[in-house]
Amino acid sequence: QVQLVESGGGLVQAGGSLRLSCTASRSTWTIKAMGWWRQVPGKQRELVARVGSGGTTNYADSVKGRFTISRDSAKDTVNLQMNSLKLEDTAVYYCNVMDIIHHEYWGKGTQVTVSS
Repeated sequence: QVQLVESGGGLVQAGGSLRLSCTASRSTWTIKAMGWWRQVPGKQRELVARVGSGGTTNYADSVKGRFTISRDSAKDTVNLQMNSLKLEDTAVYYCNVMDIIHHEYWGKGTQVTVSS
């Protein structure tokens, strides 16, 4: 029943920053984890960052030190602060939510394009 609303994608030059946001239409108590994935044409969707219960976080090696994920439990929102963006960060970014019975929900995706 979760609906995800994503925002913050756009065009940015290499070295710049963007902040993605995703809000879920479900109370926090039903959500186990929230995160961001990304996909480019011809490649599999990959995990970028995820925050779980208790605030534990996981990051792809390629974004460690540059991206920061945070969760606002009161608002059922997850944010991804992306700094020092590189050309290879260009992708469609998808918000993902896992509820307490391990059902997964996906946003429609937001385009992030990094230019030289």
